[in-house]
Amino acid sequence: MMAGAAAEEARNYATILASMARGSSTAGAIKLAGFRRPLLGWFHQHQRKLPWRGERDPYRILVSEVMLQQTRVAVVEDRYKTFVAKFPTVQKLARAKEESVLAAWSGLGYYRRARSLQRAAREIVARGTFPGSSRELVELPGIGRYTAAAVASIAFDEPVAVVDGNVKRVLERVFAGHISSGAGQEQYWNLSTRLLDRRRPGDFNQAMMELGALVCLPGAPLCHDCPVRTICAARGPVGGKARPARRKAILRYSLARKREAVLLRKRPRTSSLMPGMWELPQLEPREDGMSAPLFALRHSITNTDYTVYVHPSRGRGSGRGRWFSLSAARRLPLTGLARKILERITDA
Repeated sequence: MMAGAAAEEARNYATILASMARGSSTAGAIKLAGFRRPLLGWFHQHQRKLPWRGERDPYRILVSEVMLQQTRVAVVEDRYKTFVAKFPTVQKLARAKEESVLAAWSGLGYYRRARSLQRAAREIVARGTFPGSSRELVELPGIGRYTAAAVASIAFDEPVAVVDGNVKRVLERVFAGHISSGAGQEQYWNLSTRLLDRRRPGDFNQAMMELGALVCLPGAPLCHDCPVRTICAARGPVGGKARPARRKAILRYSLARKREAVLLRKRPRTSSLMPGMWELPQLEPREDGMSAPLFALRHSITNTDYTVYVHPSRGRGSGRGRWFSLSAARRLPLTGLARKILERITDA
């Protein structure tokens, strides 16, 4: 009975919060405080120590937010430190050669983000000042609503909410039963805006994202660790669409070595995927006379998991590429897969 009563109370709380999201005047500010206060207290105590956490420089916040798009935090941590060491200011990034920027980005994937980030840096420098609001930030190349709001709230304390995958999941559970089926994105933005602590918007937004990343997990949420569990209508997973099965595929590459040098090829500028990046020569799936592979590794891109075989070169096509020492190759804008292969042969 106690558990049932608690669940009913949580559903009632969610009903009140949901009514606030619809603009109802029947809900009191005390209900919002009951959500914000424990969330912010939990964030203060349990937030991860990340290289960009606590940062107030809008340029560095922008770099971290762009890097985190579609990339795991663990991967971004190291690359972020390297990137801001090489390009510590927006002026440095704006003046850099694109190839240098792509090389520093190598390993993060989705290289269009790096090019857009540099275009944004050049526009900021041309303006003479960093945009100070989400409305201005969203006008920059490659900057969407979420990124603009995240940067503005954290760097400038602008009271704007964010909605990313983590925030959306938290909202779906807290407001379970109050979000219409097939809800459009605007409903989530409306809910997030109503919940926002306008006195501490940056901390609140980061707390919502952190809660989704550490506690309100997709498959098995850690409800016993949740600071708002007593007012969550779901208290557990919420049914959703099954993820499509990942595709499987095979790739084969040729490894040509000459002393401490390796042969690489540059992807065409017209390529729709990773234009201008360097990689090993790719082999046809059933090329005649192919040697047994030197080694195999795994690599994933978007919704495809690849098994990658690296074969010794037999001298064919050695004129269609350039030789680089291994140390020089590591400074090139390599594809993520090429970098992984070169790390493998360096460690061998």
